[in-house]
Amino acid sequence: MTAVRIEPTERQMNTEFAKLFEESAKQVKLKEGEIITGKVVRITRDYVVVDIGFKSEGQISIDEFKNMKGEVSTEPGDEISVLLESVENEHGMMMLSKERADAMRTWDHLVEVSDNNGEIEGMVVSKVKGGLSVDIGVKAFLPGSQVDLRPVRNLDKYVGNSYQFKIIKLNKRRGNVVLSRKAILEKERETMREATIANLAEGQVFDGIVKNVTEYGVFVDLGGIDGLLHVTDMTWGRINHPSEMFSVGDDIRVVVLKFDQESGKVSLGLKQLQPDPWQNVEDHYPVGSRVTGKVVSLTDYGAFISLEDGVEGLIHISEMSWTKKVKHPSKVLSVGDTVDAIILDVDLDAKRISLGLKQIEANPWEQLEDKFPLGTKLKGTVRNIADFGIFIDVAGEVDGLVHISDMAWVQNFAHPSEIFNKGDEVEVIVLHIDPENERFSLGIKQLLDDPWDKINGTYGEGEKSQGKVTGLSGAGAVVEIAEGVEGLIPEKQFPESLKAGDEVNVIVRQADPRERKFLLSLEGAEETPTENTEASE
Repeated sequence: MTAVRIEPTERQMNTEFAKLFEESAKQVKLKEGEIITGKVVRITRDYVVVDIGFKSEGQISIDEFKNMKGEVSTEPGDEISVLLESVENEHGMMMLSKERADAMRTWDHLVEVSDNNGEIEGMVVSKVKGGLSVDIGVKAFLPGSQVDLRPVRNLDKYVGNSYQFKIIKLNKRRGNVVLSRKAILEKERETMREATIANLAEGQVFDGIVKNVTEYGVFVDLGGIDGLLHVTDMTWGRINHPSEMFSVGDDIRVVVLKFDQESGKVSLGLKQLQPDPWQNVEDHYPVGSRVTGKVVSLTDYGAFISLEDGVEGLIHISEMSWTKKVKHPSKVLSVGDTVDAIILDVDLDAKRISLGLKQIEANPWEQLEDKFPLGTKLKGTVRNIADFGIFIDVAGEVDGLVHISDMAWVQNFAHPSEIFNKGDEVEVIVLHIDPENERFSLGIKQLLDDPWDKINGTYGEGEKSQGKVTGLSGAGAVVEIAEGVEGLIPEKQFPESLKAGDEVNVIVRQADPRERKFLLSLEGAEETPTENTEASE
């Protein structure tokens, strides 16, 4: 008799599987809400199928395995932790969740970290209102005030970066976590501060970071302790503002100049790391040598010239021109100009170098004596008129001066402008040249015969004569009584009707060759006191 095998129906198989699963579940006491370990067996379009070892498989939405780029972050064979949400669904599959398992484990870890005042690493994922959103396994909030030791204006630079954080607030029930990076930095800063202070000493060189820039200097973080680099210790050269050299965040190497342990103040230097350029100034810039530099500053009294970094010289306003009276350096030079100059003096103690600009050219005063020997007769043009005389342009770099006393043998005028105008052509003779005091003296009366030779022998005091009024000046009326002989009727001693060309009878009142006074009065006029009638030379 042949045995016949009867195949079980699908219903019988499902019933048998359910009995086996129930028996297995009873043995291991499987409960919904537990976290268990499983192995990925396959990946479909919508699910990841996981074997948790109970002769059954569970499925998890594939979205739980996608990273920020949308890529699936698991593959068959991976072991993962999952949360059992349901023992069996309508398809006989267990419902599992990786996200919830991760979240539960994360929260447990966060509670442990918070209770132990520990640190946790996280990545800043986005900028949100009031701060940043950080991924530490769950979404956490980092307030803007807790991002750094100092307030931060631009939070965008932190997005995408990972940092260590302290948990300053945790509410598991509400799913709320608040972090602080500042607390980590403060702890690190204090540790660094202790290490820095232990090694801090005058002359010690440190690498630091510029934290703040002010008008008087920059503050440098040396590692937990700040030091001040004053503007005067930044460079041997000239600087108007520290911002010309540094910005916040710049790396810098400095030397400790002074450290006060009681106050904690640290003075720093930068230029001290470089040799003092003034050490060899006398060798580099001997007196009399010619140098080239750049105009870096103008003042009322001169121009500062940069010869090299840290070394400047001054061209005083008096050293800018041999012949011109410079009212302000800006009339000759501008900031940024490159100029040649002569070293006039070097003062190492005061760190001053005196420069001359006019010395680049030959001194025209020293050439005057060769060009115009004493007694030389010249023709020139009146360039300027002053109370004390007139300046004559004799077609050279230096104008000559005809003093009022050298204009006429008898001064019958009160001011040079009464007989000369700008632009007048005059003949002069060279009287004196003094290059050291820069004086070039000319004369006009020296071209004429001295009338006192005639006056002395012919016109004594009280002598009567006839004459002709040749002109009226501020000193009085000029009367010619003989060819080349003129006298002065002082002001207020003749009638207002008197005019040039009038014929008059006069009396000599004073003829003093030493004082060069030849005073007349109208015949019949009352004599006035001498002090009111004298005419100066």
